[in-house]
Amino acid sequence: MRDICADFLIGKAERSTTMARTGKNLTRPDKSARGRSARAEWNYHPDLPIYNNPLFSWPVRWKDAAVYYRDGWLTLSESSLFIVMAVATYIWLSPSPEHAATPEWTWIGGIWLRNLVVTILVAGGLHYYFYHRRAQNTELKYVAPFLSRGERFLFGNQLYDNMFYTLVSGVLVWSGYEAFLFWAMGSGYVNLITFGDAPIWTIAALPLISIWISLHFYFVHRLLHLKVFYEKFHSLHHRNVNVGPFSGISMHPVEHLLYFSSPLIHLIVPTHPMHVIFHFYMLSLSAIFGHTGFDALLVRNVRRLAIGHFHHQLHHRYFECNYGSVDMPWDKWFGSFHDGTPEARARFREKLRSLG
Repeated sequence: MRDICADFLIGKAERSTTMARTGKNLTRPDKSARGRSARAEWNYHPDLPIYNNPLFSWPVRWKDAAVYYRDGWLTLSESSLFIVMAVATYIWLSPSPEHAATPEWTWIGGIWLRNLVVTILVAGGLHYYFYHRRAQNTELKYVAPFLSRGERFLFGNQLYDNMFYTLVSGVLVWSGYEAFLFWAMGSGYVNLITFGDAPIWTIAALPLISIWISLHFYFVHRLLHLKVFYEKFHSLHHRNVNVGPFSGISMHPVEHLLYFSSPLIHLIVPTHPMHVIFHFYMLSLSAIFGHTGFDALLVRNVRRLAIGHFHHQLHHRYFECNYGSVDMPWDKWFGSFHDGTPEARARFREKLRSLG
């Protein structure tokens, strides 16, 4: 598997005719030496080097941090979209705490069914737009090739393989954890809050969930890269060198059990069922967005929604880097941060070769 990826990264990706830069409108590509080198490696990349959350820079860049959180939570973004979805899902598509106190297949099956439908609609919609219709062709696509076929995938097809592990194992494990938490909240084993009782905490818990996800994901991900766990479990996800929407939570069932255990924090910290739903959407739907392989959704050459996670795209190419997310600088603190520059590329390419 590592040999396959080494061959892939050494080869030059086809370049798009137009490069998109940070900001809303498309502009001309970076013509610097660093830009030319990066374009040889990528079809598209954001401005390099990439950075972590500016709140954790030193000295702290307060203005940049304010913009970071404004754009991430107060405009159309993954986080704001998932908050709206979580509120709507709780109101119309979830059992009340009183109902969930009694385990019944009706509401447990209902949670599984709605998660299945949401996953199909989100991942399927993104796949249809970007990969079936190819509405943006390779504009803002990190690598030019689309999905693959080959013996390393179930059914010899990357899409069908990813759909199987996502919809059969991923949604089942996600729904099992969620149903357990709804039951625990309804049965009184967990202290519930309401917006009326704790309005500040209800709002503050949302970005704190994102920070907790980053912490949990980083250390679980490092664990999965230990040889024994990588070969038995995590290598299944890494077969997706070139990713698509259904790659996001296409994992071995054991990895699903570890990955989706993050919301168990709600057994300890008083929250609301809406927070639980939001937490699972941040784990599942954000991974689907982040593995779409495109930096943003364009409408008439204008960025309407940032969807790509270039930070994680680097991980799929170089393996031993970027185990976490840009929300928290865990990778920087533990020496595994890849900023996307040619200098970092050379360093991690050598590391990859040394691993064989």
